[in-house]
Amino acid sequence: MARKVFTSFHYVPDNWRASQIRNMGKIEGNSVVTSNKWEEVTNGGDKEIEKWIDDNMSGKSCVIVFVGEKTAGRKWIDHEIKKAWEEGRGIFGIYVHNLKDSGGNQSNEGNNPFDGFSVDGKSLSSIVKCYNPPYSTSTYVYDHIKENLEDWIEEAIKIRNNY
Repeated sequence: MARKVFTSFHYVPDNWRASQIRNMGKIEGNSVVTSNKWEEVTNGGDKEIEKWIDDNMSGKSCVIVFVGEKTAGRKWIDHEIKKAWEEGRGIFGIYVHNLKDSGGNQSNEGNNPFDGFSVDGKSLSSIVKCYNPPYSTSTYVYDHIKENLEDWIEEAIKIRNNY
């Protein structure tokens, strides 16, 4: 049975990449958000965005951060990482820069979004995993993620349960 997860990513450049992973059938969780719905949420301001995150993260056992070129350091992604950790959810990242976007383009590798957090004096990036598929061809990256996604989720939950 697929785990219920919350997915976190930089919407504009990485929505297509995130949708590819979410449509693999390996995870259950937040449904795909249309650009119109996301615009509606963001137009509601910070309170509406926080409510949307709270509502969509509720009941999820794990959070996956899809790491694109400009994911690290984004206000709401940082908020989601912090919230996931504080609420005891498993959390990990997957670099998605080598998956093609809707235009068939790949991007540059981004920074690890967990580097900016610490737990008991240790960098969160030394605790949680951030997987970087060892391929540059989009189809191989996709296959690697599909083959490993469920194991990565279980490992993230196990790691979090140890803290």
